[in-house]
Amino acid sequence: MQRLILVLGILLLLAGAIGLAHPTFTYNKKEDVAKIGPIQATVEHEKIVEIPMALSILLVVTGIGLTVFGLKGKK
Repeated sequence: MQRLILVLGILLLLAGAIGLAHPTFTYNKKEDVAKIGPIQATVEHEKIVEIPMALSILLVVTGIGLTVFGLKGKK
């Protein structure tokens, strides 16, 4: 159980650090708009996702807490 808490803490810490370092990312989404027989029309949209800074900070703090708790539990 202690190992699981330690690994979860490290993962949350890394996710928060990545969110602070790179708060936005983009991805492309293809959408079918028409299909008539063998002819198919698609549209590609570029989506931008912003990660809130408060969420990233919360992940870092929680990750540090779980990591410290996981290390203290092993002793």
